[in-house]
Amino acid sequence: MKGSIRLKLFTIISGLILFFVISTWLINSQLLEHYYLWQKKSALMDQFNTINKVYENDPQSIAFELELLDRAKGIHILILDMNMNIKFNSSKDFEGLRPMHFTRAMRELVQIHDIKLASGEKVFQIIRDPRLNASFISIIAQVGKTDYIMLSTPLEAIRESAQLASRFYLIIGFVTFILGSVLSLYFSNRFSRPIKELNALAQNMARLDFSQKYKGKSEDEIGELGSSINCMSNQLDKSISELRTANEKLLMDVERERKIDEMRKTFISSVSHELKTPIALIKGYAEGLKLNINEDEENKNFYCEVINDEAEKMDKMVKDLLNLSQIESGFYKLEVREFSMNELINTVLAKYQPLFQEKNIEINKALNALDLAFGDILRIEQVITNLLNNAIDHAEGVKRIDIKTKASDGKLKVSISNTGNQIPAEEIDKIWQSFYKLDKARTRAHGGVGLGLSIVKSIMLQHGNNFGVENSDTGVSFWFELNLVDIK
Repeated sequence: MKGSIRLKLFTIISGLILFFVISTWLINSQLLEHYYLWQKKSALMDQFNTINKVYENDPQSIAFELELLDRAKGIHILILDMNMNIKFNSSKDFEGLRPMHFTRAMRELVQIHDIKLASGEKVFQIIRDPRLNASFISIIAQVGKTDYIMLSTPLEAIRESAQLASRFYLIIGFVTFILGSVLSLYFSNRFSRPIKELNALAQNMARLDFSQKYKGKSEDEIGELGSSINCMSNQLDKSISELRTANEKLLMDVERERKIDEMRKTFISSVSHELKTPIALIKGYAEGLKLNINEDEENKNFYCEVINDEAEKMDKMVKDLLNLSQIESGFYKLEVREFSMNELINTVLAKYQPLFQEKNIEINKALNALDLAFGDILRIEQVITNLLNNAIDHAEGVKRIDIKTKASDGKLKVSISNTGNQIPAEEIDKIWQSFYKLDKARTRAHGGVGLGLSIVKSIMLQHGNNFGVENSDTGVSFWFELNLVDIK
């Protein structure tokens, strides 16, 4: 990737290695020979000091040491007396084969620098031997009291050593550059890997994905950065989750407010619609009585009965509305206790016995022996009453109502079924809504306004138990559950 930190690290490290290799090679090629020359001067000086100490004590006994020095160190040693006669020549075996170049050169230098030499100074001089086509670095000094010594070593060895060292270092530098480049590539990849991982984490965080975490174990700055990003990721995840929860709650509140507003509008419309008819009837028949339209007693009684029936319907609707409002608002607190469901069902059926006979409705009971349940007996009686009224109003054909109880898994299930038409599938979830009526004409004839099942729903929700409705082969079955009393 262009501009990546890995490429930059590789380039910088490789460049630094190349810079130091070239710089060191240039320094070696320019200064190494001078350094070697300085070293040779120091070595010649050390050898002179060693010879001078021995020579002062016993100048006759050091010939062997001087020859050994010539052979071991490659140093040519020449000693002249004060008359410039040769007292010692470490290369005497070869003097007959070459001109006396060193001897002449030494005599000339002693004559030139005699004052310096007499004062104890040392003279360094590069002597060129044209026959050998070689140069030598020499040190000339006074040794003993009256003699002179010259130590010489060839410069070619120095130059060859310097050139050889430069070539060798150039090879080593090239190998170092190759190895350094490979290592720099390896370490730049290793260094940039956690950075790439952190970059991927940051991109995931930008997409609000906080599932990935930095897994590096290093304790350096990158490790600290990874820990900080993990901490930030956790905090952002927590904050965004809280924001989402708050947003969802807000949306739910807005939706609930919208539904409440729709329910309020529907409620007002439904109440207005339900009150409009009885009020109109009451008003009409009341005006008829006032104007004395029908003077006979029978018609007057009929008018009064209509007014009374409509007033009772209005009174029942208002009571149901107040009842429903109390339950849904939570103002009414349940008084839960154990009671006998069988006794409650028999009590309610006894109250409705005249109505069953009047409408020719057959009642079948199948009550379970386990009937002790927990609940608010007054509210459960209201549930049974409303479901029974609904079954009576919609019973058709053979007009039979079946009431069954069944105990299972700690629950007592009560079902009230009637023969008649089934509830359409698209309407089955709507019947629990306030003022909802499948057959408005039938409901109106029976004095209902569509609040009975809404009251059943609210009571069962307050009890925290299940309820529902099912279509059967012969009609419709409503059911609800209560917690059984453990009699162990």
